[in-house]
Amino acid sequence: MSEATTTRARTAPASGSTAGVTAQAGPSRRTDIAVRTLQIVLALFLAIPSAGPKLIGHSVAAESFDTIGFGDWFMYLTGALELAGAVALVIPILSGVSAIALIGLMIGAFITQMTVFDGENALTPVIFLVLFAVVARVRWHKTVELVALVRRRF
Repeated sequence: MSEATTTRARTAPASGSTAGVTAQAGPSRRTDIAVRTLQIVLALFLAIPSAGPKLIGHSVAAESFDTIGFGDWFMYLTGALELAGAVALVIPILSGVSAIALIGLMIGAFITQMTVFDGENALTPVIFLVLFAVVARVRWHKTVELVALVRRRF
């Protein structure tokens, strides 16, 4: 198949699209594989070393959240949000919106690091924010697809 045919096939409107919503061209195969790998690595990090200690109430996590001043309920909520984000990050239709939500979580983590912990580990949420932004940008077509699906249902 020629380059022109491949490009045309990827950018053609999706049959059954609603109210002027058309399918957007997805990333190249190489980009798709690289970002899928990034999503898996991020999901593993979020689920195991980040959400895990919060959800089991590990003493180090509990001490950090006591320092923040919100107590255990906020630790469990944060752990649950991280775990939900990790799972959604590897579900294709939810990957873009999950990355956007996790960007919000990282903004909160950055603000907390700067205000409560004097910037001790402030670079960590910034690095993850950038990585989630890459996923959100590359998976934007999935976010558009999800919005179109939700609009059709309601």
